[in-house]
Amino acid sequence: MSVLTHILLDSGKAPQHSVIWLHGLGADGSDFVPMVEELKLPVPVRFLFPHAPMRPVTINGGFVMRAWYDIVATDIGAKQDSRAIRNSQAELEKLIAMEVARGVAPEHIFLAGFSQGGAIVLHTGLRHAAKLGGILALSTYLPLADTLADEASAAARATPIFMAHGRSDPVVPYALGKLSEERLLAHGCTLEWHEYAMPHSVCQPEIADIERWLIQQLSANPA
Repeated sequence: MSVLTHILLDSGKAPQHSVIWLHGLGADGSDFVPMVEELKLPVPVRFLFPHAPMRPVTINGGFVMRAWYDIVATDIGAKQDSRAIRNSQAELEKLIAMEVARGVAPEHIFLAGFSQGGAIVLHTGLRHAAKLGGILALSTYLPLADTLADEASAAARATPIFMAHGRSDPVVPYALGKLSEERLLAHGCTLEWHEYAMPHSVCQPEIADIERWLIQQLSANPA
C-alpha cells in the first residue's frame, strides 16, 4: 500500500500512540514539526506529517501548490471540491491503516490539522469506522457538512474533538468555524471549543490548551 510522503518523528522509544498532522494550504509537512518539541507529553508518541499533493488552486490564480483540495471562491463554505476532499480522505485512511498495521490501536490514533488540513481530519475522522483517540481541528471548518448525517459512522460520535479558532481570522471566518462547532454538537459529537485573539495562525495559549487536551486523552486511553 502506497501512502503519501511524510515526515515521521517519534518523541520517545516504542510509541504506542500516533498523531497524524495535516498542514494548511500552500505549506508542507514540515510546517508543524516544531510541535513535537513544543508539546510536553507524558508518553512516547509517533508523529506523522504528510505532504499534500501538488495541485492548481483556483483562488490563487491556478498557481500549483500543495493543497488537500481546490478552493474556487473566497466563500470557502459555498462551492466545495468534493472529489478532492474525498480523495484526501482516502489518503488519510491509508495512513491510519498503516499505523494500525504497526500495532497502534485506533483509539490511540489522533488526527490533527490546520485550516485545509483541519477540514480533512474532521471529514475523515467523523467517517472512520472506529472510534479514534481524538481530532484536533485548528482554524478550520466542517467541509461537506450536508453529507455528515448520512455518512458519519456511529463509532465516530464518541471520538473527542478539539476545535480552536482565531476571532479575527480573515482566511477561515470565525463565523464558519463556530457554525461548524454547532453542527457537530447537534450531531452528538463530543467537542471542546477554544477561541483566541489571533488571526489565521497558532498562538502560545492555544498550544498550551492542545497539550492539556492531548494529555487528558492519552491518560483516558493508556497503552
